[in-house]
Amino acid sequence: MNVTRDFTGRARVHNPGLPPGQYDAGDDWPVLSAEVTPDLTAADWSFRVDGLVERPRAWDWDEARALPGSEYAGDIHCVTSWSKFGVRFGGVSLDAFLDVVRPLPTATHAVAYAHTGYTTNLPLADLTGGRAWIAFEYGGRPLPPEHGGPARLLVPHLYFWKSAKWIAGIRLLDHDEPGFWEQNGYHARGNPWREQRYAGD
Repeated sequence: MNVTRDFTGRARVHNPGLPPGQYDAGDDWPVLSAEVTPDLTAADWSFRVDGLVERPRAWDWDEARALPGSEYAGDIHCVTSWSKFGVRFGGVSLDAFLDVVRPLPTATHAVAYAHTGYTTNLPLADLTGGRAWIAFEYGGRPLPPEHGGPARLLVPHLYFWKSAKWIAGIRLLDHDEPGFWEQNGYHARGNPWREQRYAGD
């Protein structure tokens, strides 16, 4: 994906309910990916949490779907400046997975990685306390492949590049380790309300 600071696409009127520099995409959901959409089925999908945990664990599709369901209803924000209001994702809170593996006290950060090899870094605090999900559904339907299906990480309070598509696992660390976009000039955290788009913002 080629994204520049001067990304434009349409005339915009700023909505005060949006983070700075964002516009309401309405019914559109742009498809932006760093990689080609993989041919990944639910039968092929798996999810692992390891690193600084007491009990590393992997789940297949059925095992992950058997965990208590959870839903996110709210907004999402992309670093390329579009936002969507009132989206609805269904899945499992990441807390349910972390409760099983039991993060060690030394764990402070995480690297999320996709089945394609894509990575992104996050503070562990941004993944706990009901702030992150493994999402399987969008709008009551299976998550489309081009938007990360069969399952993606969902961290809606950060810019959407942090919500890794085709999620394969999360590794807990005692330090910050930049992922794909972070190594290419993007902000380490990506808070839309602070407009943390690029390193130094």
